[in-house]
Amino acid sequence: MTEARAVTAAAPRVAAAARASGAADDDAPGGAFAGDEAARGVIVGGITPFTTTDFPGRLAAVLFLQGCPWRCGYCHNPHLVPARRDAEDGSREQAWDDVLAFLRGRRGLLDAVVFSGGEPTAQPGLAGAIRDVRALGFAIGLHTGGAYPRRLATVLPLVDWVGFDVKAPASQYPLVTGIDGSGTAALASLRLVGDSGVAHEIRTTVHPALVPDAALLRMAGDFAELGVRRWVLQPFRPAGCGDAFLVAAAAGGASIDAGLLERLRERVPEVTVRG
Repeated sequence: MTEARAVTAAAPRVAAAARASGAADDDAPGGAFAGDEAARGVIVGGITPFTTTDFPGRLAAVLFLQGCPWRCGYCHNPHLVPARRDAEDGSREQAWDDVLAFLRGRRGLLDAVVFSGGEPTAQPGLAGAIRDVRALGFAIGLHTGGAYPRRLATVLPLVDWVGFDVKAPASQYPLVTGIDGSGTAALASLRLVGDSGVAHEIRTTVHPALVPDAALLRMAGDFAELGVRRWVLQPFRPAGCGDAFLVAAAAGGASIDAGLLERLRERVPEVTVRG
Protein backbone atom coordinates (compact mmCIF):
# COMPACT_ATOMS: atom_id res chain seq x y z
CA MET A 1 0.00 0.00 0.00
CA THR A 2 1.36 3.45 -0.91
CA GLU A 3 1.75 6.16 1.73
CA ALA A 4 -1.16 8.16 0.27
CA ARG A 5 -3.46 5.14 0.33
CA ALA A 6 -2.32 4.18 3.83
CA VAL A 7 -3.18 7.54 5.35
CA THR A 8 -6.51 7.64 3.49
CA ALA A 9 -7.38 4.17 4.76
CA ALA A 10 -6.73 5.28 8.33
CA ALA A 11 -9.21 8.17 8.20
CA PRO A 12 -12.44 6.34 9.21
CA ARG A 13 -10.68 4.59 12.11
CA VAL A 14 -9.23 7.85 13.45
CA ALA A 15 -12.51 9.74 13.10
CA ALA A 16 -14.34 7.00 15.00
CA ALA A 17 -11.77 7.14 17.79
CA ALA A 18 -12.20 10.91 18.06
CA ARG A 19 -15.95 10.54 18.47
CA ALA A 20 -15.47 7.80 21.06
CA SER A 21 -13.07 9.94 23.10
CA GLY A 22 -15.85 12.33 24.04
CA ALA A 23 -13.33 15.17 24.05
CA ALA A 24 -14.73 18.63 24.55
CA ASP A 25 -14.93 21.13 21.73
CA ASP A 26 -11.30 22.06 21.11
CA ASP A 27 -11.44 25.02 18.78
CA ALA A 28 -8.43 27.27 19.17
CA PRO A 29 -9.14 30.08 21.62
CA GLY A 30 -9.79 33.60 20.42
CA GLY A 31 -9.97 34.92 16.89
CA ALA A 32 -6.26 35.18 16.12
CA PHE A 33 -6.39 32.34 13.59
CA ALA A 34 -9.70 33.24 11.97
CA GLY A 35 -10.28 34.55 8.47
CA ASP A 36 -7.73 34.65 5.67
CA GLU A 37 -4.89 33.04 7.63
CA ALA A 38 -6.97 29.95 8.39
CA ALA A 39 -8.04 29.64 4.76
CA ARG A 40 -4.61 30.16 3.23
CA GLY A 41 -2.31 28.22 5.50
CA VAL A 42 -0.75 28.53 8.92
CA ILE A 43 1.18 31.14 10.87
CA VAL A 44 4.84 30.11 10.88
CA GLY A 45 6.97 31.66 13.59
CA GLY A 46 10.27 30.12 12.47
CA ILE A 47 11.90 27.53 10.22
CA THR A 48 14.76 25.09 10.67
CA PRO A 49 15.86 24.48 7.07
CA PHE A 50 17.63 21.16 7.69
CA THR A 51 17.58 18.55 10.46
CA THR A 52 18.34 14.86 10.83
CA THR A 53 16.83 14.49 14.31
CA ASP A 54 13.23 15.76 14.15
CA PHE A 55 11.85 12.96 11.93
CA PRO A 56 13.64 9.62 12.46
CA GLY A 57 15.34 8.37 9.31
CA ARG A 58 14.43 11.43 7.23
CA LEU A 59 16.16 14.63 6.19
CA ALA A 60 13.63 17.31 7.06
CA ALA A 61 12.81 20.95 7.46
CA VAL A 62 10.85 22.02 10.55
CA LEU A 63 8.08 24.62 10.50
CA PHE A 64 7.51 26.10 13.96
CA LEU A 65 3.87 27.14 14.11
CA GLN A 66 2.79 30.03 16.29
CA GLY A 67 0.50 29.52 19.28
CA CYS A 68 0.09 27.14 22.23
CA PRO A 69 -2.66 26.96 24.91
CA TRP A 70 -0.36 25.50 27.57
CA ARG A 71 2.27 27.23 29.70
CA CYS A 72 4.93 24.62 30.46
CA GLY A 73 7.64 26.14 32.62
CA TYR A 74 10.47 24.34 30.84
CA CYS A 75 9.36 25.39 27.35
CA HIS A 76 12.33 26.41 25.21
CA ASN A 77 10.13 28.13 22.61
CA PRO A 78 8.20 30.67 24.74
CA HIS A 79 8.20 33.12 21.83
CA LEU A 80 5.89 30.69 20.01
CA VAL A 81 3.26 30.58 22.78
CA PRO A 82 1.24 33.70 21.77
CA ALA A 83 -1.18 33.17 18.88
CA ARG A 84 0.32 36.18 17.14
CA ARG A 85 3.43 38.20 17.89
CA ASP A 86 3.85 41.93 17.93
CA ALA A 87 6.12 43.12 15.14
CA GLU A 88 8.00 45.18 17.71
CA ASP A 89 9.21 42.06 19.57
CA GLY A 90 11.31 40.88 16.63
CA SER A 91 8.67 38.59 15.19
CA ARG A 92 9.83 36.25 12.46
CA GLU A 93 6.35 35.27 11.26
CA GLN A 94 6.45 34.25 7.63
CA ALA A 95 3.68 34.37 5.03
CA TRP A 96 2.48 30.91 3.99
CA ASP A 97 3.11 31.62 0.31
CA ASP A 98 6.74 32.45 1.17
CA VAL A 99 7.07 29.22 3.15
CA LEU A 100 5.77 27.20 0.21
CA ALA A 101 8.21 28.97 -2.11
CA PHE A 102 11.04 28.02 0.24
CA LEU A 103 9.93 24.38 0.31
CA ARG A 104 9.66 24.20 -3.47
CA GLY A 105 13.32 25.12 -3.56
CA ARG A 106 14.13 22.24 -1.18
CA ARG A 107 12.59 19.50 -3.32
CA GLY A 108 15.21 16.89 -4.11
CA LEU A 109 17.25 17.99 -1.07
CA LEU A 110 14.85 17.03 1.73
CA ASP A 111 12.64 14.02 2.34
CA ALA A 112 10.14 15.49 4.77
CA VAL A 113 8.65 18.52 6.48
CA VAL A 114 7.81 18.53 10.20
CA PHE A 115 5.04 20.71 11.63
CA SER A 116 6.08 21.68 15.15
CA GLY A 117 5.44 24.56 17.50
CA GLY A 118 4.12 25.92 19.73
CA GLU A 119 1.24 23.50 19.32
CA PRO A 120 0.54 23.03 15.60
CA THR A 121 -3.00 21.71 16.15
CA ALA A 122 -3.91 25.09 17.65
CA GLN A 123 -4.22 26.39 14.09
CA PRO A 124 -7.38 25.57 12.11
CA GLY A 125 -5.48 25.85 8.84
CA LEU A 126 -3.17 22.94 9.71
CA ALA A 127 -4.88 20.28 7.57
CA GLY A 128 -4.85 22.51 4.50
CA ALA A 129 -1.21 23.42 5.08
CA ILE A 130 -0.26 19.75 5.36
CA ARG A 131 -2.04 19.02 2.08
CA ASP A 132 -0.11 21.88 0.43
CA VAL A 133 3.19 20.39 1.58
CA ARG A 134 2.26 16.80 0.70
CA ALA A 135 1.45 18.03 -2.82
CA LEU A 136 5.10 19.09 -3.11
CA GLY A 137 6.16 15.48 -2.57
CA PHE A 138 7.32 15.65 1.05
CA ALA A 139 6.57 13.14 3.79
CA ILE A 140 4.91 14.80 6.80
CA GLY A 141 5.97 14.73 10.44
CA LEU A 142 4.00 16.24 13.31
CA HIS A 143 5.17 17.25 16.78
CA THR A 144 2.23 17.64 19.16
CA GLY A 145 1.25 17.56 22.80
CA GLY A 146 -2.33 16.65 21.94
CA ALA A 147 -4.03 19.79 23.24
CA TYR A 148 -6.76 19.60 20.58
CA PRO A 149 -7.86 15.98 20.05
CA ARG A 150 -10.58 16.64 17.49
CA ARG A 151 -8.29 18.68 15.29
CA LEU A 152 -5.58 16.05 15.71
CA ALA A 153 -8.05 13.46 14.46
CA THR A 154 -8.56 15.42 11.24
CA VAL A 155 -4.84 15.60 10.44
CA LEU A 156 -3.65 12.15 11.55
CA PRO A 157 -4.69 10.56 8.23
CA LEU A 158 -2.46 13.11 6.45
CA VAL A 159 0.78 12.54 8.36
CA ASP A 160 3.48 9.85 8.15
CA TRP A 161 4.99 10.12 11.63
CA VAL A 162 4.11 11.73 14.98
CA GLY A 163 6.35 12.78 17.84
CA PHE A 164 3.92 12.95 20.76
CA ASP A 165 4.89 14.76 23.97
CA VAL A 166 3.45 13.23 27.13
CA LYS A 167 4.08 15.64 29.98
CA ALA A 168 3.12 13.60 33.05
CA PRO A 169 0.45 11.18 34.29
CA ALA A 170 -2.88 12.59 33.07
CA SER A 171 -4.02 13.68 36.56
CA GLN A 172 -0.80 15.65 37.10
CA TYR A 173 -0.80 17.60 33.83
CA PRO A 174 -1.78 20.95 35.40
CA LEU A 175 1.47 20.86 37.42
CA VAL A 176 3.34 21.04 34.11
CA THR A 177 1.02 22.93 31.77
CA GLY A 178 -0.64 25.28 34.25
CA ILE A 179 -4.00 24.48 32.63
CA ASP A 180 -6.82 22.53 34.27
CA GLY A 181 -8.17 19.68 32.13
CA SER A 182 -5.09 19.49 29.94
CA GLY A 183 -4.48 15.87 30.91
CA THR A 184 -7.91 14.83 29.63
CA ALA A 185 -7.20 16.27 26.19
CA ALA A 186 -3.70 14.77 26.10
CA LEU A 187 -4.93 11.29 27.01
CA ALA A 188 -7.65 11.42 24.36
CA SER A 189 -5.06 12.47 21.79
CA LEU A 190 -2.61 9.75 22.87
CA ARG A 191 -5.32 7.15 22.30
CA LEU A 192 -6.02 8.61 18.88
CA VAL A 193 -2.36 8.33 17.89
CA GLY A 194 -2.16 4.75 19.15
CA ASP A 195 -5.30 3.73 17.28
CA SER A 196 -4.39 5.52 14.05
CA GLY A 197 -1.71 3.13 12.81
CA VAL A 198 0.57 6.12 12.11
CA ALA A 199 4.21 5.58 13.06
CA HIS A 200 5.06 7.50 16.22
CA GLU A 201 7.23 7.88 19.29
CA ILE A 202 6.28 9.12 22.75
CA ARG A 203 8.57 11.71 24.35
CA THR A 204 8.69 13.03 27.93
CA THR A 205 10.80 15.84 29.36
CA VAL A 206 12.06 14.63 32.73
CA HIS A 207 12.37 17.15 35.57
CA PRO A 208 12.63 15.77 39.14
CA ALA A 209 10.14 18.30 40.55
CA LEU A 210 7.54 17.73 37.82
CA VAL A 211 8.04 14.10 36.77
CA PRO A 212 9.74 12.20 39.62
CA ASP A 213 10.54 8.49 39.43
CA ALA A 214 7.13 7.48 40.78
CA ALA A 215 5.41 9.45 38.03
CA LEU A 216 7.56 7.85 35.35
CA LEU A 217 6.71 4.38 36.67
CA ARG A 218 3.02 5.24 36.68
CA MET A 219 3.30 6.50 33.10
CA ALA A 220 5.08 3.31 32.06
CA GLY A 221 2.19 1.28 33.46
CA ASP A 222 -0.34 3.43 31.60
CA PHE A 223 1.68 3.11 28.39
CA ALA A 224 1.81 -0.66 28.72
CA GLU A 225 -2.00 -0.77 28.86
CA LEU A 226 -2.16 1.45 25.76
CA GLY A 227 0.34 -0.68 23.83
CA VAL A 228 3.07 1.99 23.64
CA ARG A 229 6.35 0.45 22.53
CA ARG A 230 8.74 3.40 22.02
CA TRP A 231 9.35 6.05 24.68
CA VAL A 232 12.05 8.71 24.55
CA LEU A 233 13.07 10.44 27.80
CA GLN A 234 14.53 13.92 27.43
CA PRO A 235 16.35 15.15 30.57
CA PHE A 236 15.54 18.73 31.54
CA ARG A 237 18.15 21.27 30.48
CA PRO A 238 18.36 24.48 32.54
CA ALA A 239 19.95 26.49 29.73
CA GLY A 240 17.29 28.64 28.10
CA CYS A 241 14.65 27.90 30.75
CA GLY A 242 12.98 31.04 32.10
CA ASP A 243 11.43 29.43 35.18
CA ALA A 244 13.68 30.20 38.16
CA PHE A 245 12.14 27.48 40.35
CA LEU A 246 12.68 24.73 37.78
CA VAL A 247 16.26 25.87 37.18
CA ALA A 248 17.03 25.92 40.91
CA ALA A 249 15.47 22.49 41.44
CA ALA A 250 17.68 20.93 38.75
CA ALA A 251 20.55 23.34 38.26
CA GLY A 252 22.76 20.61 36.84
CA GLY A 253 20.00 19.21 34.65
CA ALA A 254 18.01 16.04 35.22
CA SER A 255 19.57 12.61 35.57
CA ILE A 256 17.88 9.27 34.89
CA ASP A 257 19.02 6.31 36.96
CA ALA A 258 20.01 3.14 35.10
CA GLY A 259 18.00 1.04 37.53
CA LEU A 260 14.91 3.13 36.86
CA LEU A 261 15.40 2.65 33.12
CA GLU A 262 15.38 -1.10 33.54
CA ARG A 263 12.15 -0.94 35.54
CA LEU A 264 10.55 1.23 32.84
CA ARG A 265 11.67 -1.22 30.15
CA GLU A 266 9.80 -3.99 31.93
CA ARG A 267 6.64 -2.15 30.84
CA VAL A 268 7.65 -0.36 27.64
CA PRO A 269 10.05 -2.35 25.41
CA GLU A 270 12.00 0.56 23.90
CA VAL A 271 12.90 3.26 26.41
CA THR A 272 15.78 5.49 25.39
CA VAL A 273 17.35 8.68 26.72
CA ARG A 274 17.91 11.54 24.31
CA GLY A 275 20.19 14.26 25.63
